Amino acid sequence: MSELVPQPLKVLARRIWRELDQRQAIFDLPARKFFAGSAQHDLSVAVAGQRAASPLGPAAGPHTQLAPNIVLGWLVGARVIELKTVQINDRLVLPRPCIDMRTVGFNVEWSQELGLEQSLDEYVKAWMLIRLLTAGDRLALAPGFERTVFDLSVGYDLAGVRSERVQAFVRGLRDAGPVIDRLRRELPVELGPLRELDFDRRVCGTVTLSTFHGCPPAEIEAIAGHLMEAHGLSCVVKLNPTLLGAAPLRALLHDELGYNDLHVPDSAFSDDLAWGPAVEMLDRLQRRAGELGLHFGVKFSNTLVVENQGRFFASSERLMYLSGAPLHALAMHLVQRLRKDCGDRYAISFSAGIDRGNFPDAVALGLAPVTVCTDWLKEGGYGRGADYLPALVQRMDAVGATTIDEFIMQARAGGPPARATAVLRNTDLYVDGLTAEPRLHARAQRALPYKMGRRLELFDCTNCHKCVVACPNDAMFSVELAPGSLVAAKEPRQYLNFADACNDCGNCEVFCPEDGGPNRAKPRLFVDRARWLADAPRDAILIEPDAVTGRFGGQEVRVAAWSLLGVDPRKQMLAALRQALLAPEAVNPLSAALSERG
Repeated sequence: MSELVPQPLKVLARRIWRELDQRQAIFDLPARKFFAGSAQHDLSVAVAGQRAASPLGPAAGPHTQLAPNIVLGWLVGARVIELKTVQINDRLVLPRPCIDMRTVGFNVEWSQELGLEQSLDEYVKAWMLIRLLTAGDRLALAPGFERTVFDLSVGYDLAGVRSERVQAFVRGLRDAGPVIDRLRRELPVELGPLRELDFDRRVCGTVTLSTFHGCPPAEIEAIAGHLMEAHGLSCVVKLNPTLLGAAPLRALLHDELGYNDLHVPDSAFSDDLAWGPAVEMLDRLQRRAGELGLHFGVKFSNTLVVENQGRFFASSERLMYLSGAPLHALAMHLVQRLRKDCGDRYAISFSAGIDRGNFPDAVALGLAPVTVCTDWLKEGGYGRGADYLPALVQRMDAVGATTIDEFIMQARAGGPPARATAVLRNTDLYVDGLTAEPRLHARAQRALPYKMGRRLELFDCTNCHKCVVACPNDAMFSVELAPGSLVAAKEPRQYLNFADACNDCGNCEVFCPEDGGPNRAKPRLFVDRARWLADAPRDAILIEPDAVTGRFGGQEVRVAAWSLLGVDPRKQMLAALRQALLAPEAVNPLSAALSERG
């Protein structure tokens, strides 16, 4: 299994500015997909006492564990970044593949894959890169659109959260000064005055508590209390869809939405928090937050536990976790129930089946932030995020709103009442008609990505580019080979895998029209010899400043010069790849990493 290897800050910063200059892109996302805000609209929202420039954010998941992930989400307008959940057990061995986005969305991974200390560095790197991007005028941001909130996410039990390593991690984000001072020294000299920027030492002032399925209610309350009292963090508790209860949830999932093949085990309900105790717990935590001068909120929702059907994930995984369209309906019914029982007294954030079509609807319900995961793992990747805020602006214009509060009060028919009344009205109007939405039903979610019945070859494919945009880590990329170097290839454009950024999640394989998986079948590139050796016996290519070495079927082939040597087509292809990767104008994950090795 591949292991993520974070790239140094200097590598990331240098690549950003070179790619902007040479390709008008950042981490392979074209500048035309960036969202820089709107001078005519104030899209900002309150998030736990802070102001974020938009209600959009990536949910804790594949899009928030590496610094480039976070920057890519920010570029499409996300201004509330829910960092991927960390826990004391940071040496997990996860099954591969771990993500199945062919239809509604399933996963079997649920925690950060980096060590706690690596995670701290990644989050601070992202914080610094965003500050660097806002400091200049390259992105032409609308006034105020730089305001960004980082939201810490921790789990999954009290003992782990109170451990010294997790405590040190939390303290490191509450006051990141020492990490910033260390990382600042890595910034490349060509950034000039940007290297002396004043970086805010406080990266996070809020935490979203992610308690795993089956966590005892008393444990949830104790963790939230500890985070507020010991660390002064405003707290959001993420709750599970099983709060609906077994009969109502199954009626929605099976009878109304038609997902009869999805089976939620009885243990998912018996081991989880029930509605009455949940509301009592929320009331106590809200009071405690008020006593501490902090903010408290609720998030709907965590994923839904379902039995693994054995069609994609390893049979060793008894359970898998549902996201996407059906979860949207379940979580919205929880929003409605909480508001019917408690009015508008709880701030609610939301993440369940959000896409371009329903993002404005969720904002109109007064939910903030509204975070995304599943949709950005579909075909098009981060580029799909470019449509979210323009869709919101269009809906705001349609009702004559220039602020989010105006939009909430005017989004639904009936005039502009008080905000609290509008929130409740909008929730009922939206949720009551939700299960009638055809696109949420099982019959609309059955189509699998197109497969053409051909197997991927090492140096041949359809050149569809889907693997590049489907990868949440920017591990897949392409290069154009020079004319005359195509002895071993059928196409001038070759698709490659930067192994340091690949964790074999399987998402590229899902959307590739050919069989075999680009992460496994295409050339896997390393810049570190020890990692290349450890990856054996898989086919892989090692790029070094003075040579390139390929391992094919257990046999090593080495090219030690720029020229094409002899008639061996493998040597010719290796030399051609090396030339393309190390050309002066090359901007890609591997060339950026290799530049730091001489």
